[in-house]
Amino acid sequence: MTRLNRRTFLQMAGAAAGVAGMPSLVWGASKKVVVVGGGTGGATCARYLKVFDPGIEVTLIEPNKHYHTCYLSNEVVVGKSSLESLRFGYEGLKKAGVKVVHDKAIAIEPDRKVVKTAGGEEFAYDRCVVSPGIDFKFDAIAGFSEELARERFPHAWKAGKQTLMLRKQLEAFEDGGLLIVCPPPSFYRCPPGPYERVSLIAAYFKKHKPKSKIIVLDPKAKFSKFDLFMDAWKKFYGYGTDNAMIEWYGGDQDSGVVELDAASMTVTTAFGDKHKADMIHIIPHQKAGGIAHAAGLAKGGEGVYADWCPVDARTMESTLQKNIHVLGDAAIASAMPKSATAANSQAKVCAAVIVALLNGKEPPAPTYFNTCYSLAAEDWGFSIMGVYKAAKDGSRIEQMHGATSPRTAPPDYFRREANYVHAWFNNITRDSFGL
Repeated sequence: MTRLNRRTFLQMAGAAAGVAGMPSLVWGASKKVVVVGGGTGGATCARYLKVFDPGIEVTLIEPNKHYHTCYLSNEVVVGKSSLESLRFGYEGLKKAGVKVVHDKAIAIEPDRKVVKTAGGEEFAYDRCVVSPGIDFKFDAIAGFSEELARERFPHAWKAGKQTLMLRKQLEAFEDGGLLIVCPPPSFYRCPPGPYERVSLIAAYFKKHKPKSKIIVLDPKAKFSKFDLFMDAWKKFYGYGTDNAMIEWYGGDQDSGVVELDAASMTVTTAFGDKHKADMIHIIPHQKAGGIAHAAGLAKGGEGVYADWCPVDARTMESTLQKNIHVLGDAAIASAMPKSATAANSQAKVCAAVIVALLNGKEPPAPTYFNTCYSLAAEDWGFSIMGVYKAAKDGSRIEQMHGATSPRTAPPDYFRREANYVHAWFNNITRDSFGL
């Protein structure tokens, strides 16, 4: 991986946005695009379609009147911010000329080029964009279920009521108790997210419940920003010592959880080891959102890609259904992680591609980028960045350049990175929702 500094990265990111910029416009017959899903990817794509070509009729279908970002929700979990701080509406998109329909898309008919909703409406399209986010495979862990997740073991991997439920459980947690955290296997939304959550819970325990302990039972041998998290855990939470607040077991050390006994509050790992805890936090195995499967956009079969949607890396168009593009967490984006910035970047590329195609132009060669910030303590953050291109045959997205926060940086560097987290959040939500 080529190293690059922040200035170089931002210059390249600016160039990437320029590559995916506005093609020359041809005004003519009505052009219709239906966007399914109003999260970061869908909202960004809908907004930029109108920016790049105001003549396109853009309809966004989203059942919820407000979207709560999963990013920065870990701060809500530990009481550092409110759920309202994550809530965004669609007034900005409406002002931009996007027709927003609050209904649930239940089917897409590629032959007829229509999207059908639970409310009984049909929306015709020339191009459709599907950005459905994630769904969960609750049955991947024996004894676990959607009902248990809803009532007793909140995953909080979609922000909202579950976020507040997890927060209340932590507030009621007895000092000196044991919390077990069970991250999912790849692929899943926000690769470093479980470890940021562990870090911030540890910071909360250190301040309010200092005798408590966290054990992480991970099916992965490593995870995103592994060394940076390990350094922070040693610095703040005694990782690796007899008094460690966090213990992490991954890969062949203990492996992930395969069974939950809710009655006895015990989990069993793939190696048969049993762990009993006062509180168990399971982040479920994940797959593309439901409409992606209903519309035949998910790959199926066996392997880690089975539940996700293959796309042409040059256009984000589905390789399984013509004239339908898939963005964000649901897409198989190769080297790109499932992150908010990745979804935002893919959405802008997709919008430029669709505008070009609908106007009889050659789609621009795309450049994608990603940046992801994590907090390991209240004033200790770090980041990872990457710039990506599509393979010539569209088979994959390849990383060109990347960088992480240097482990040897002075403390002030990590404190600044912690501040950048909130600046990034403000910028990306403004860019996505137009507010």
